[in-house]
Amino acid sequence: MRTVIAGGHGKIARRLERLLAARGDRVAGLIRNGDHAADLLTDGAEPIVCDLETASVEEVARHLAGADAAVFAAGAGPGSGAARKDTVDRAAAVLFADAAEHVGVRRFVVVSAMGTDGPPPPGTDPVFAAYLVAKAAADDDVRRRRGLFTTILRPGRLTDDPATGRVRLAAEPLERGSVTRDDVAAVLAGLLDAPGTAGLTLDLIGGDTPVPDAIAAVSTP
Repeated sequence: MRTVIAGGHGKIARRLERLLAARGDRVAGLIRNGDHAADLLTDGAEPIVCDLETASVEEVARHLAGADAAVFAAGAGPGSGAARKDTVDRAAAVLFADAAEHVGVRRFVVVSAMGTDGPPPPGTDPVFAAYLVAKAAADDDVRRRRGLFTTILRPGRLTDDPATGRVRLAAEPLERGSVTRDDVAAVLAGLLDAPGTAGLTLDLIGGDTPVPDAIAAVSTP
């Protein structure tokens, strides 16, 4: 199985790359900065330098050609302004989905965020509000695409604590909570093998259910 990950140098993406490489999958990560290539090689992933804010659909499609799955894990990141929340968290996700459809990569998994199922609450920091709006727009776009088998994963507050291997995963909104990046990566790896989750938007926080069981509980045969 070959998986291409947008945002390949991100904290979740690198964890996912290591998991996929360790189980024998082929994995590639799209990165903006060529200086990060060595990190991906260490993780067992193929680095591909491609800036999703400037690339064309055709360019991204060439990188996706022959892949079995695509994961959008890119983000403008802390310290970026509202404008980049739109160009990365929304527009880059749409571009990546366009490219996947263009070359027939049907399995598509998106790392989104909790809190995108309604307008940002009054008083929300303007930049964070722009982030939530951008994520919601991207989710709406890929959710409507008939050419993709999409699963949208919405983790809660991310931590760098060690993996627990246990989560709460639900197709209905969950209360706010935290989840480790290691556990998010483990869920993403499991979702790639769970086509029965296509069409679902899943909230994820830490919990008591082993990751494989949590995925099986929301997956249809």
